[in-house]
Amino acid sequence: MASRFKLARAAAGIVGATATLLLTATVPASADPASGVVDGGTDGHRVNVGDDVLRNAPTALVGFRLSDGSELGMYCVEINTNIAAGQEMIEQSWDAYPNESSPFNQNRDRINWILHNSFPVLSTEELAGVLTDGGATLNNGLSTEEAIAGTQAAIWHFSDATDLNREDPLPEESGASADMDVLALYDHLIGEENEGMSDQPDAALEVDPAKLSGKAGERIGPFKVTTTGTIDELRADLPAGVKITDLDGVELAAEQIKNGAELFFEVPADSAADSASFELTANASVGTGRVFVGEDYDENPTQSLIVAQAEEAELTANASAEWSEVDAAAAPAPQAKNAADDEDLATTGASILAPVVIGGALLAAGIGALLFLRRRRA
Repeated sequence: MASRFKLARAAAGIVGATATLLLTATVPASADPASGVVDGGTDGHRVNVGDDVLRNAPTALVGFRLSDGSELGMYCVEINTNIAAGQEMIEQSWDAYPNESSPFNQNRDRINWILHNSFPVLSTEELAGVLTDGGATLNNGLSTEEAIAGTQAAIWHFSDATDLNREDPLPEESGASADMDVLALYDHLIGEENEGMSDQPDAALEVDPAKLSGKAGERIGPFKVTTTGTIDELRADLPAGVKITDLDGVELAAEQIKNGAELFFEVPADSAADSASFELTANASVGTGRVFVGEDYDENPTQSLIVAQAEEAELTANASAEWSEVDAAAAPAPQAKNAADDEDLATTGASILAPVVIGGALLAAGIGALLFLRRRRA
């Protein structure tokens, strides 16, 4: 985020947009479930994090809008990359973080602990109580601006290897009392109590893979469903005779689809080449600790964000299958197979009859010779 970060006043100059939930046909759904855009936020104090480039860096609990109108609070985990306002961002797993050399990859469990033990998961009053119970001295509690600044600085410590300037943590206009409060929170969040939380939160809703192919007569799948919520609706575009089933071929309804369910397209053997799709709708929680990365990050990098507090939203995910028809010409025709069987039987019958014919001929020849000899003697 740094001095180049354009969210110094998040509510100004940022155009909101609705989010969509995308599952492309060429990429597994796990690669790109929920998406959305930056849309406002709540400012914290600016912080000095050590060098001339990163001094006076603005902090914010970044607003992020989803398709149903709900908003997520997000912190930044990529300090040296600008936020591109209005650029769509995709929910990703930790392993898909775009910078392989970033300290984020080694410290993500400790960042996750910060998110679950700081603002806004804990209110400013709860967080102030934790600090004072630990021996810290605060000046009139903890303000929202102080809570955001201390939390963001602690996250950057682990995601980008930056340190809050202990001699001058905040610009002078923030005041000495704010300096002490932010530093107390920062020290708590990066200190010994932070033992990390290694369990990555599940995706709100995804189907993996997004597309499969097969042949008529097969049960095409599985499509695995992962969700933190409840599936409310199953909509399908299916040719005649095609069903959505479980592994055993039992047709499924929305209420039967749970987290971990595996779905199949059951295609009759006489089906022509075609395709089918389904879409799931769920009320699900986009969990604290989920990472959002710019959809077009390689071409247009934008600062990656991490969810600060779980929020319920109505989300959709879809998947599809295509199949080819059974090639009747390639399969052996029943008539031809029967003819071959008859020919084999005829050949086998001839091989049995030949010794009988030969034996009969020899017997006849013997009888004829015996009669000839008798007549000659007479």
